[in-house]
Amino acid sequence: MTNPIYRSRKAERTRKETKKDRPKEVNQILDEQIHAGMREFNRSNAGLFMSSFAAGLEVGFSVLLMGVIYSLFHETLDAESLKLYLAFGYPIGFIFVIIGRSELFTEHTALALLPVLNRSVNIKNLFVLWGLVYSGNLIGGYLFSFIIFKIGPAVGFMQPEAFYHLAHEMVRFDWGTIFLSAILAGWMMGLLGWLITSSQETISRILVIILVTFIIGLAGLHHCIVGAIEVFLGFISSSNISAVDYLKFQTWATLGNVIGGVVFVSVLKYSHVRVK
Repeated sequence: MTNPIYRSRKAERTRKETKKDRPKEVNQILDEQIHAGMREFNRSNAGLFMSSFAAGLEVGFSVLLMGVIYSLFHETLDAESLKLYLAFGYPIGFIFVIIGRSELFTEHTALALLPVLNRSVNIKNLFVLWGLVYSGNLIGGYLFSFIIFKIGPAVGFMQPEAFYHLAHEMVRFDWGTIFLSAILAGWMMGLLGWLITSSQETISRILVIILVTFIIGLAGLHHCIVGAIEVFLGFISSSNISAVDYLKFQTWATLGNVIGGVVFVSVLKYSHVRVK
């Protein structure tokens, strides 16, 4: 005869496994997003800034890998194939940041607004949090740019031509195109945060990160942090990328990313779940 305690434990494990495999309800995802947003508001400013600084460094590995791919293959591949190869390098930095739980601005544009919509915090606190994360990301990104600018050509894993190519691909458009492209990128990054919360396994989260960021890279959409590293690298390495080019990119990419994450993810998701 089977031990009743054994049967009970086995049934409990089965229930947990079934629940684990079942997709989360939309209300559960929203509640977890709000809770995650509140955790960030409750962190110290110093801790939040350092985590954001780390994210700026870590996401730079996307630029490093794309630069290595460009340096290896730009003379042997046609333009379309090269663009595809570069897109495969785009997700790596996002995997480091998101799975490693560092703070990336384009995730927080959507995530941090939810507690504001829920009336748990005020708009002033939102702008303080955004400012800390954004500045930390940029400072970390600038430092990473200087590092690979110095050691990339010296060691031989990146050619100087890669710096200009990556930057030029970001700044060659007019401001309106950059702005609309950045809205799409911010929208996708907001959806990425939503999908990460919906996923329950690390491997599932990594696959979601790869899928979403690969599309951003392949489409050449403008991400205000990764793009800042690319354009800043071009600025410090080539006279063909000016300070005006950098400021044009940074301004419109940032505004577009914010609107994409706030309007098309936070407001819409919160409205259709909470508003009756």
